[in-house]
Amino acid sequence: MTRTTKKWTARDTAKCIITPSDLDHKYSRGVLGVITGSAQYPGAAVLTTAAASATGIGMIRFHSSSGLAHLVLHTTPSVVVQPGKVTAWLIGSGIDSKKYSDITTWLRHRWFKLATLQSVPTVLDAGALHLAGSLEQPTVITPHSGELSKLLTMRGISVSAEAIEGNPKKWVQEAADTLGVTVLLKGSTTYVANDAVLIELPTATPWLATAGTGDVLAGIIGSLVATNTVEILNDYNHLAAVVASAAFIHARAAEAASNGGPINAEAIIDAIPSVMARILK
Repeated sequence: MTRTTKKWTARDTAKCIITPSDLDHKYSRGVLGVITGSAQYPGAAVLTTAAASATGIGMIRFHSSSGLAHLVLHTTPSVVVQPGKVTAWLIGSGIDSKKYSDITTWLRHRWFKLATLQSVPTVLDAGALHLAGSLEQPTVITPHSGELSKLLTMRGISVSAEAIEGNPKKWVQEAADTLGVTVLLKGSTTYVANDAVLIELPTATPWLATAGTGDVLAGIIGSLVATNTVEILNDYNHLAAVVASAAFIHARAAEAASNGGPINAEAIIDAIPSVMARILK
């Protein structure tokens, strides 16, 4: 299969940032449904929702027990914890992939069924990666090499994480072909692929290798997907562009927060709005 290969830029990213008009309201600006975090990894719920909010979206609907909801609301009180219509889903960050590992994880997996009730563009991360290829709507998965190794092995393609890290261009395309979804393969250089395009992101700062930054990326992706839903439903290939743009924003925010030194996930979130403003100039 022949793909168009492209190196992603700030100009490309700006095209995927939907700026509001005087006629917009919170519903027209995108509503992201979020099923993230767990008793084991509660911070993922906080980081994904905070990052999505910082990226610019009309509303976030968080689905969980009251305990996780209270944590999310403490950091981002604008999040809505009542169910309702959404324009995109973000599912799985901070949730164990082993559904029956304990009762709380099983309960979180039960929430995944909501994604089948509203057929809108969906972002699958961490504990929800196994759903890749099973949903009817446009779908993107966001694995690192270890997760992609497990996912492909489950589908009959035996490959190690080390092999994927050695040739990420090959394996991101293999995953897109095998699973029939858009794939963002995380790494020092991030790649995005679907059946038509292979996108290479600029190399990110190595300071990004710290806990929680993947959750921040997931939140940014979810927010951009939710605001671009109409464009994605009209052209499924647009999903790859949106996902690459989210990764570009994530890397630039990390670079701005780092300024050559160590960072944490929270600092990246704080840098998102100003980075997006510079991209739009």
